[in-house]
Amino acid sequence: MQTGKRVINGIVLRETETKETDKILTVLTPQLGRIPVIARGARRKNSRLAASSQLLAYSEMTVFQRGNWYFLDDASTLQLFDGVRRDLVLLSLASYLSELTESLSEEGEDATEIVPLLLNALYALGTLGKDPRQVKAAFELRLLALSGFEPLADGCAVCGCPVPEAPMLDVVHGVVHCARCKEPGGLSLPLTQGVLAAMQHILNGPPKRLYSFALPKQELDLLCHAAEAFVAAQLERSFKTLNYYKAVALEP
Repeated sequence: MQTGKRVINGIVLRETETKETDKILTVLTPQLGRIPVIARGARRKNSRLAASSQLLAYSEMTVFQRGNWYFLDDASTLQLFDGVRRDLVLLSLASYLSELTESLSEEGEDATEIVPLLLNALYALGTLGKDPRQVKAAFELRLLALSGFEPLADGCAVCGCPVPEAPMLDVVHGVVHCARCKEPGGLSLPLTQGVLAAMQHILNGPPKRLYSFALPKQELDLLCHAAEAFVAAQLERSFKTLNYYKAVALEP
């Protein structure tokens, strides 16, 4: 049974070619969460749906629902993030951010905070020229926090010290602790007071100022390592797009 048409804003997290000229899109919308959308004829030459059916395209979409599927009837692009698309490293990182977002979103779940988080990350990469590693780490931690995996970083989770001594992040238990307070069964990575302050800003600061912090390279390395390890430990899975990004960016 077909429902009436509705207009939504959404960003394409994944595109899959199907049949001769169609695409199946995974679209994230603020109100509907992650939805499957069929874009008929999107691969035809001069298709009016072509631009909005690309990975990372953020568009105003007119859709109708039939069963468990949505069908794209019309679309107008709002942002294509050309600055990201023109750079292989940025595009590969953006693909990872999209895959990570897809893994943590569901149909019918509210995504009113997650959609702008992804849009702001793409803007920071392609327009503001922020350090890709800074964007990646901040996005990973903030997204997991919004998805229910927020690490406890306000003090030592073991002794209660508000300023942990030689702070470490236990990526398995999701807590910060003093180096001397390490508990068995976890996997703890070293931080510094500067890295911990950056992490607290990422988790608790205003969304529009997510990337307004600076760390020297050595401390940014620690933040990146901790954030990526936290994702791996909490989600217990790997991401092909992450491996590709690290290969093209020549990251360890």
